[in-house]
Formats: sequence, structure tokens, C-alpha cells
Amino acid sequence: MPRRSRHFIPGIPLHIIQRGNNRQACFFRERDYIIYLDKLREYSLAFGTAVHSYVLMTNHVHLLLTPTEKDSASRLLQALGRYYVRYINATYGRTGTLWEGRFKASLVHSGQYLLTVYRYIEMNPVRAGMVDHPAGYPWSSYQSNALGKTIKLVTPHAVYNALGNNRISQQTAYQCLFNSQLSEWTLEEIRQAANKGWVLGDSKFKKQVEQQLGYELPPFKRGGDRKSAEARRNRIKLL
Repeated sequence: MPRRSRHFIPGIPLHIIQRGNNRQACFFRERDYIIYLDKLREYSLAFGTAVHSYVLMTNHVHLLLTPTEKDSASRLLQALGRYYVRYINATYGRTGTLWEGRFKASLVHSGQYLLTVYRYIEMNPVRAGMVDHPAGYPWSSYQSNALGKTIKLVTPHAVYNALGNNRISQQTAYQCLFNSQLSEWTLEEIRQAANKGWVLGDSKFKKQVEQQLGYELPPFKRGGDRKSAEARRNRIKLL
């Protein structure tokens, strides 16, 4: 089976998922999380990639980032992956792969879609039953975006900055976004986009991406589905 295509455009945010091989753990103790985040920052700077949101789960990672070059994200994840696998293997006396193949990625439309992905990422520990509120999980960007903790890795996106006139007002507005839960439909839309390499955005954004890439992107139009397409657009606007 051919690999799913991944689409990268400088300046357009990406939601990235990388899972442990066979869904096995890739973080075992506190130092592992610290090492991963430290190297993520180092390589994000080296390869011109801004990290807006992240969560490190026991057996997978979510990142929301914006690359400055077409290959920025790939080079970042390759360098980080190689370093971290060597570190884990040397630390725990293991051999072989750690990650489950290539990372998954979807282009994300700025605006409400982007803020929805912020929430999706930082709510992962809550959905997994690890904590009752994202503030209780130490290994996510909620600590910075909502609580104001200094995390040099995190670069606020322009959409986040537009939430307020200063950091306090931005953090307050951001916290309010978490007062309501994401619908099951929205969760599935975000998962499908990332796992299948689809664009997460409205039809206008998808068309703009296709024009920049020079080819049509899945899912392809099948006709007779105008009402459901309109329903999808309306649902995401209500989030």
C-alpha cells in the first residue's frame, strides 16, 4: 500500500501526531519528557518552526506548529526522532524502533479551526482520564497558553495573540475556550484530518491550498453532498 501523501506549505500551521510503535510507551519517567521538550525547542529553532501547542502523552505526541520552509517540519521531526530514540535506547538498554512509522500531519486553517486544534491537543489528558482539567497535566502547552508559565518552546500564533491586548487578557480569553467541550463530531473531524493527511478547514481554504500545491486534495468531491458540507461548516463555527 502506498504511503499517504503529506502536504506542507510555509506559513500554514500543521497538526502533527506521532505515536509509539504498536501504541507502546515512549515516555517512562520525568526526565524523558524534559529531554524531549528541550530537544524539540532546539530543533524547532534550528529548522525554523514555531511551536504553538503541544502535549506529551505516555505513548504519543501532538504538536501544533508553523514551518517557515516546506521541509522544516520534516527535518525537525527527523532530527528529534533520531536523537530521542538513541537517548531512550541508551537509557533503558533497549534496541530497535520507538515510533510507529512516519508522523501524521494535517494543514490547519487559521482562525476558529486553529483554536479548536489548540483545545483538542491540550484536552488530551482529560479525555484520557489522566486529569480532571488540563491545568493538572504538566506536559502540555496549557501551562503557558492559559496559565502564563514561561515555556521558551511555545510561540503564540497570531490568532492566539488576537484574543486580547496583553498576555493576561489573552490567557483569560484562552481559559474561557475550555469552558465547553468539543463535540464528538469535531473530535472525529480533527482525528480523520491528521490520520489521513486531509486539510482541516472550510472549502475555501482547501481550494486555496490546492491552488498553492497545484493538485487536488482528498477527500474528493462525490456530488450530491451540499447539505452535509454546509452542516460541517456550520458545526465548526459553533465551537
